[in-house]
Amino acid sequence: MAGGDYWNPKTETLGREELAALQLAKLRRLCDWAAARSPFYQRSFKDAGFNPSQLRSLDDLRRLPMLTREQWMASQGERPPFGLLPVAGREAAIRWHTTSGTTGREPIRVLDTAKDWAWQSEMWCYGLWGFGVRPADTAYVAFGYGSFIGFWGLHYGMEKLGALNVPGGAQTTEGRVKQIVDFGATVVASTPTYALRLAQEAERLGVDLAASPVERLILSGEPAGSIPQTKALIERLWGAKAGDTAGMTEIGTIMIFECSRQPGGTHIIEDHYIEEVVDPASGEPVGYGEAGERVVTSFGRGIIPLLRYRTADLVAKVPASRCDCGRGFDLYEGGILGRVDDMKLVRGTNVYPRAVEGIVRELDHVEEFQLRLTREGHFDRVALRVEPAPGTSGAEWDDMAGRLAKALAEAHEGLRFEVERAAEGELPRFELKARRTVDERDTPIGG
Repeated sequence: MAGGDYWNPKTETLGREELAALQLAKLRRLCDWAAARSPFYQRSFKDAGFNPSQLRSLDDLRRLPMLTREQWMASQGERPPFGLLPVAGREAAIRWHTTSGTTGREPIRVLDTAKDWAWQSEMWCYGLWGFGVRPADTAYVAFGYGSFIGFWGLHYGMEKLGALNVPGGAQTTEGRVKQIVDFGATVVASTPTYALRLAQEAERLGVDLAASPVERLILSGEPAGSIPQTKALIERLWGAKAGDTAGMTEIGTIMIFECSRQPGGTHIIEDHYIEEVVDPASGEPVGYGEAGERVVTSFGRGIIPLLRYRTADLVAKVPASRCDCGRGFDLYEGGILGRVDDMKLVRGTNVYPRAVEGIVRELDHVEEFQLRLTREGHFDRVALRVEPAPGTSGAEWDDMAGRLAKALAEAHEGLRFEVERAAEGELPRFELKARRTVDERDTPIGG
């Protein structure tokens, strides 16, 4: 893309038929590559009776078996440390990253070549440019720069785009707030939770972030980036626009992004990915507007081919016409809606952490919160522990707790949530992916 302009009408404004033809050509090449070089896919294709020559249209994609995280982990156990998916060993790679490990499970290990990282940088440029980031910007990346892939791709995307990058690793939250102001950052990248944490720290320090040069926040790592109440709170505290993005270590980088028109959803980078939405139980495709599980095929990472990977993300796809930015890429309405396995059943009622956060963020003066599920005998108990802002009086807390209890019950078929006040600093803070739901029940709930 010439001249540092990362708006690419050649592919981003393709019609659906032209886009499908491009995806099919890339899919054939990817399947040929995987069949020739990946031990995992050689076995998987054989077991499924699939041959790349069978790909005559995109409908034939469903001939391919889906890949699950459990299968990937099993292959790592079969051939440590990287498993059977890679087409080459560590001698061909320049980077080794892992998933975040926030679920408590063993992380997936991934390799990348120099070519893979060039592609990952390019994918971030789609999202960064689309949200309005330009070479004149100064970008502060509030990220720990560890083995978790996180914002590494964004960092290199900023460099590729030409923005001035400030890596914010190895800093306290106080130090990061001061650096954001001292460096005159116009763009800040963080998780939604950490954007709120930075704002809380700025208030404690007497720093007015809304008066700072920050104009845009790039959010990633949690579904909260597309929760309207959370986004509105972040934008109010920072006096800046907040844009949602999403990526996965397994897939390599960002796959969806919110453009500057902020259409209430995130564009899919469809010239580099095929994104299916399927019924989590049957695996059958669902239509526009229906919620289902994301299944991703990625064309960019060469060392680890990825075909029909079940992400466990809950999404609802809508047509590109929902946005007037000119891109032909479809969108996920509301971004990532949550995880397929996030839903909790409590006394016969479905409880979704995203919905709970939306209610909590409607209220001012909430420093942090935690949803805790316990079982006492045969009775399931759901409690919302809330840490109010410092200086909150007893009367203010009583009013807040009452409003929360009422709103939560109304949103959950009358289910009673016990709202508890946590002491100042008692609840955990998060820099990466927040884990605010704690389920301490030891057996499944039958209703």
